[in-house]
Amino acid sequence: MERIQKLFELLAGISAEEDARLARAKAIFADTSPDVAALQIPACWRRKQRISLQ
Repeated sequence: MERIQKLFELLAGISAEEDARLARAKAIFADTSPDVAALQIPACWRRKQRISLQ
């Protein structure tokens, strides 16, 4: 089955580099669900103060 898949990839024009790039992208972006607990706090409260009052 893998041999048939390789032949199809050759015919379709999918190179090994493109396959490796796709695997790398999946490893980076297929992370577990993001932590949305921090988003429960309003953004204005999460931001650091840029101007200090002295």
